Amino acid sequence: GWTGGPYGIGKRMDLKYTRAMISAALDGSLEAANENNYHIHSVFGVLQPRVCPNVPTALLSPRKTWKNDTGFYKTAYKLSQSFIDNFKQFEAYANAEIMSGAPNLKSS
Repeated sequence: GWTGGPYGIGKRMDLKYTRAMISAALDGSLEAANENNYHIHSVFGVLQPRVCPNVPTALLSPRKTWKNDTGFYKTAYKLSQSFIDNFKQFEAYANAEIMSGAPNLKSS
């Protein structure tokens, strides 16, 4: 993973933290966490953990790792628009449940 900004500004996430996040997802640690340990990402609408074993809390909020909030949101919106644009080729095959998982830029 990448943190703190786009390529050239940010840096690669320390491998030990990437591994800790993947391990927590696979071993059920994240699933077992209380729902209060999550919040909804403002751009992508996904549940974002507030805590993860062996990962500094500051790394769990991508926005907080960036020095510039405007740059973060500009990049996040651009990425979410790319998801939306790319998914158009699959819309005919997706049911309502799948479609509901798309970023909703109107409410962001």
